[in-house]
Amino acid sequence: MVEPVETLAFDREHLWHPYTSMTEPTPVRLVTAARGCELEVDGRWVVDAMSSWWSAIHGYRHPALDAAVAEQAGRFSHVMFGGLTHEPAVELGRRLVEITPEPLDRVFLADSGSVSVEVAMKMVLQYQRGVGRAEGTRMLTVLGGYHGDTFDCMSVTDPVGGMHALWAGLLPQQVFAPRPPAYDAGPDAVAAWADAVRDLAERHGHELAGIIVEPLLQGAGGMWPYPVACLRVLREVADEHGLLLVFDEIATGFGRTGHLFASDLVTPDVLCLGKALTGGYLTLAAVLTTDAVARGISGSEAGVVMHGPTFMGNPLACAVASASIDLLLASDWRARVSGIGDRLTAGLQPLRDLPGVADVRTIGAVGVVQLDHPVDVVAATEAALGAGVWLRPFRDLVYAMPPYVAGPDAIDRIVSGITEAVKAG
Repeated sequence: MVEPVETLAFDREHLWHPYTSMTEPTPVRLVTAARGCELEVDGRWVVDAMSSWWSAIHGYRHPALDAAVAEQAGRFSHVMFGGLTHEPAVELGRRLVEITPEPLDRVFLADSGSVSVEVAMKMVLQYQRGVGRAEGTRMLTVLGGYHGDTFDCMSVTDPVGGMHALWAGLLPQQVFAPRPPAYDAGPDAVAAWADAVRDLAERHGHELAGIIVEPLLQGAGGMWPYPVACLRVLREVADEHGLLLVFDEIATGFGRTGHLFASDLVTPDVLCLGKALTGGYLTLAAVLTTDAVARGISGSEAGVVMHGPTFMGNPLACAVASASIDLLLASDWRARVSGIGDRLTAGLQPLRDLPGVADVRTIGAVGVVQLDHPVDVVAATEAALGAGVWLRPFRDLVYAMPPYVAGPDAIDRIVSGITEAVKAG
């Protein structure tokens, strides 16, 4: 068995980590086991407040999910989706159509969240070509958003604060509306924002193809919740100008905001799902759209969606995704999410009085503390680990999106970890 020190040394010399320098890497910790909502990090069990970047909603080593992977692996682990199909993909498609709002009943199985957004944007552009609006090539979106790290995804991510300013001159130029008002903003703020969106749509309508946003909660762009009324405005604007409305629910889907999907409140034309889709077991994403959109795409010169990943519809991922959906729907997930949110709210509100804290906000099973300065990630992470919690702060935010299986004691530990991280960061 390789000693931990050797493993970490090789990692430091040879492996890139997300948004981390190869020549001056920040420290990483070694995970050797996982169970429930805990990780064994550097030999110590800590609560995972991040759900492995918001995906492991059922925690780790869940028997039902382990069994789904093992059972499918005993049959076959992968087969190309070109010209072939298999039961796990069909069953997952059936479940997704059943649990998402009508008329979203056409399913494209992608292999990551970023890829699903790329596919969604291709769908929008091909649809417009198919219905005779080939001049519509730009997307309307909002400041503060984040949609992934591939090129089209970067183009609809916040151009200044979204980590992709380096590529500004190379990306498609999209149309950005102001960030939506805060979730507790009054009707006047929503009305002013709506006027700005409508004005942009009027001025750019001839060149727009669609609208894309993260509904109810902007994730990596700032952990920013906003009112459902803003989604209704976007739906109206899309309909008025013949645009397709895309909801990126990769972070918000499967109950995270307290709704199974934000799309249950306002229905988009295209819906992207990922992260929690497989319960954090394997990479998989899905794009759902309508028969009308599918027919429009078929009317384009290509006649087909111009995308086909090698691991599209991977059987292992599809099998565990269906098991994860079944597990979620069989649980009292609404009560769990509500309980986590209530406990995070009660525990984090007192942090408003700490020096350096600019805001505290919660939505569903999400708790956020925003500082008035950039977080010292290394110091904040170390402080949280000292309290028995794994956190991954970014920019000016210390936040938690725990697994739904996290009980009151685990949430209290998370609050303690956030408190220590805020003090240190």
